Amino acid sequence: AGRHPYHKAVVSTQSTGDTQRGDILTTEMKNNKCKLAKWTVSSILAGADLLKFGYITRSMPRSSSESIGHAILSTQQFIPKQFAAQISLDMNNAWGILRVIVDKCMQLKDGKYVLYKEPAKPILRIYKVPQNTFEENDDSDVDQD
Repeated sequence: AGRHPYHKAVVSTQSTGDTQRGDILTTEMKNNKCKLAKWTVSSILAGADLLKFGYITRSMPRSSSESIGHAILSTQQFIPKQFAAQISLDMNNAWGILRVIVDKCMQLKDGKYVLYKEPAKPILRIYKVPQNTFEENDDSDVDQD
């Protein structure tokens, strides 16, 4: 099976060791558990052998210039199913959540809907939108042979 692409955790320090790397991962688990869970589920569903994280920093902190690069401090790899256990991610629960969403969608009348997650809240909303929503009417993409 393939490897999952690198994902980054932003680090505010110029150097990192194993202890600091562990601290950073712990902080990311606390502050960005949804992202870590999403990447972990994606790697499991993709059949990836490894999930890799890269720890990076800006070459020149406090600069927003696009010409300033980033430096890779270190990388860390995990076996996806083991990492899922480490972050208390239960795939049965993930499938259960998906099942509830699918069941709710199956109860809706035919139409076009948007599934929206409230930022910073554990709330999903489903909004019905007009049929032509998200469709472009740009004729320049159509071949006129």
